[in-house]
Amino acid sequence: MNTLDEASDYAQEAAGKAKETLCEAGEQLCDAEQKLMKACRSFISYHPIASMSIALATGYCLSRLLSDRH
Repeated sequence: MNTLDEASDYAQEAAGKAKETLCEAGEQLCDAEQKLMKACRSFISYHPIASMSIALATGYCLSRLLSDRH
């Protein structure tokens, strides 16, 4: 084998490992997102008034921050 073939093999192997790592990270991210959504739904179900208050306060603050008039 010449040096170019070795470099090509090394690059392919590194790309394969990177792909595996990224796939695993993607799966972990999806799992974390599902857990977060479940926790949010649970909080909203058990605390509807607090959830609505938080949403209203957040909307108000964002509207004040993003409005053209200060």
